[in-house]
Amino acid sequence: MLKLPVCPVGRSSNPDPSSRERGSETCVRKPFTILFCGRDAFSCMVFRHLYDAKDVWQGLHIATNPDVRGGRNGSRLDIAPLKILGETLGVPVHTIPKEKAAFKRWLPPPPFSPSNSITTHDTALQDLSHILVTASFGRILPSSFLRLFLETQCLNVHPSLLPAYRGPAPIQRALMAGESETGVCVIQMGEVRRKEGKLVDQGGTWAIEKMAISADANFTDIQSNLAESGGKLLVQVLRDMLSGKAQCISQAPLSAETPYAPAITAMDSTVAFYMQTATTIARLERAIGHQRALTVLCALPDGRSVSIAGLHAVSSDLTFQMSDMHPGTALYSPKANALLVACAGGEVLSIDRLQTQDRATLRAKDWWNGVKGMGLIKDRVFRFAGRFR
Repeated sequence: MLKLPVCPVGRSSNPDPSSRERGSETCVRKPFTILFCGRDAFSCMVFRHLYDAKDVWQGLHIATNPDVRGGRNGSRLDIAPLKILGETLGVPVHTIPKEKAAFKRWLPPPPFSPSNSITTHDTALQDLSHILVTASFGRILPSSFLRLFLETQCLNVHPSLLPAYRGPAPIQRALMAGESETGVCVIQMGEVRRKEGKLVDQGGTWAIEKMAISADANFTDIQSNLAESGGKLLVQVLRDMLSGKAQCISQAPLSAETPYAPAITAMDSTVAFYMQTATTIARLERAIGHQRALTVLCALPDGRSVSIAGLHAVSSDLTFQMSDMHPGTALYSPKANALLVACAGGEVLSIDRLQTQDRATLRAKDWWNGVKGMGLIKDRVFRFAGRFR
């Protein structure tokens, strides 16, 4: 267990050495100057709590992603939500380089930039009032960056119950796995040196809070709740640091069963009815549907894919007529006003909206009428491409 000193040398509010031994009642540190690194909605919600807690900081700075062009032919300018929030609040905002190689050499501006080269966490070279905080930043900070701050003053707000779901997509992976519980931690960041076994999100824990996951929870719900809790936890940790009460406890060791949370890829959004149950597919939409459309590859005879949305596993009274159908067999149900698809494990998936590749999104009835007009309905059913064919 690591416990911060009540008053680090050179930052005591009471110069009498004997008073420092009596505890936080007579010795309190000055508020921090904080560099907050983030980018998305989770970052914004955490930052808002920090901004409102004006007793813990005397200066706030933001580091975030640069603006990038998106959309067809770069027609859309994508701006990090945290940048917009920072500028709205009048907080200085600094953008990092877009390229990862350039970011490894990037150093923050004053007051955090070094006056000379720092190769270790040397308290003689670091301002003891400076704090580094990250929340859903999306970048691994290089050693040269971390060494600008005291090792105990590099904090990360991570939305999982570490060591479970280390990595960039903890909320999505917890939902995909059907977890009934998650949480948020404020942890200490350390230098990542994989050859030495020092991995991301392995630092000691300053604070942790658990949260139940409801059966119908989606990414947005969980993210909002964890960001709310994470912002409050961060502020409490900073207050405890100022008073000398903060304690950091080592994480439990990793094991072969400890789940990891890698970034979401296109493969994660691919649906295979013959391999996945309806419950799994519906859960997948709640986990990643906000960032990637779930897609059935080569769903039509001409090789086109079909994206699906508005998904849920349906009750037995609607599935009885499909109990003997092969996975990937679909029919339109006027009663449910949805497309019903047989899935692995005898389950049936209800689909509200579908989008054939290079076509507009349609309600299930309109999509069904479209494939019917193409002559793809045989014996009153449609068969998605798959192993059963």
